[in-house]
Amino acid sequence: MADAVEQAARSVVTVRAARPVSGTVVGEDLVLTPAHLLHLDEIPVVTPDGQTLTGVVVGRDPGSDLALLRVDGLNVPALTVGEAGRAGELLLAVGRPPVGVQASLGLNPGRARDGWLHAGAQPFPGVSGGALVNASGELVGVLNAGVRRGQLLAVPAARAARVADLLSREGRVPRGYLGLATQPVHFPATATPDSLEDEAEFPDGPFGGRFGPGRFRGEGGPWGGRRGPGHGPDHGGHGRPRAPWARDGRPGPGSMDEARLEKLRRFRERFAGGRVGLTVVQVEAGSPGQEAGFRVGDVLLALDGEGFTHPAELLARVRTRAGERVTLRVLRGGEEQDLAVSVGER
Repeated sequence: MADAVEQAARSVVTVRAARPVSGTVVGEDLVLTPAHLLHLDEIPVVTPDGQTLTGVVVGRDPGSDLALLRVDGLNVPALTVGEAGRAGELLLAVGRPPVGVQASLGLNPGRARDGWLHAGAQPFPGVSGGALVNASGELVGVLNAGVRRGQLLAVPAARAARVADLLSREGRVPRGYLGLATQPVHFPATATPDSLEDEAEFPDGPFGGRFGPGRFRGEGGPWGGRRGPGHGPDHGGHGRPRAPWARDGRPGPGSMDEARLEKLRRFRERFAGGRVGLTVVQVEAGSPGQEAGFRVGDVLLALDGEGFTHPAELLARVRTRAGERVTLRVLRGGEEQDLAVSVGER
């Protein structure tokens, strides 16, 4: 482990931002570091041998919270990109705060979620911007302790490399979109394609028609009318569910009647343990989704073979893939089919 830390530390610098953090060398004179701490366009950078150089901000990517610095005369090798490996394999978080090289040990929890890899290691002051490496000292992610309180996450190395490449060439990272507004639908564990599509349409809905596909999440959907932020394509609401019961367990003023409550109970029982799809409730005119032939009422089952649990998950997974071609598994007319679509940029 000590050898892996020593190897990684040769490619980790100190960035004297608003609060001193680390930076990972990813190319000749190029350093990735957290964007949210960079309030100036020129930042002092301290190399492993103690030199203080000037780093110039080439660009920032809010989606990954990464900024790319160009440091003339850096002369520090870039880390070799490796694989995170299997769940349970050892990972090392290596940073270079002002006090010197520090490291913490973690376990690989598995695949990245929402574009972030959990380091499984204990955060320490100045670790953000450092390198998450495997037991061979190869880069598997760029660390950030400021995304979720108390957790140390990392931008996976492949994504970080793509962000660095785009920032170095264009100064920005295009945001991907499909132009589809969706809402989740739960399928029973033992369902046929025909029954799945019947339930996905919800002509009346288990909630008495208020949450049918003609409404966006956050616009009268099950997460609350005005509370949810989802007001357009590719967005999902995050409001709070409207409670159908009063505190004493009986229907309260303005709540659903007994028949609707019973319908809701049967719905929950039937779909317990099933999978989740995303029903398309709007297709933006002129969008990549429209050009690919998506229709209102289509049920999205998977993107490149991986399913969904929430509309925000679809948004997060296409956000970083602008210009790429992806395949969506769609339920339409009782049959599953694959539709290819080129992710748009904006």
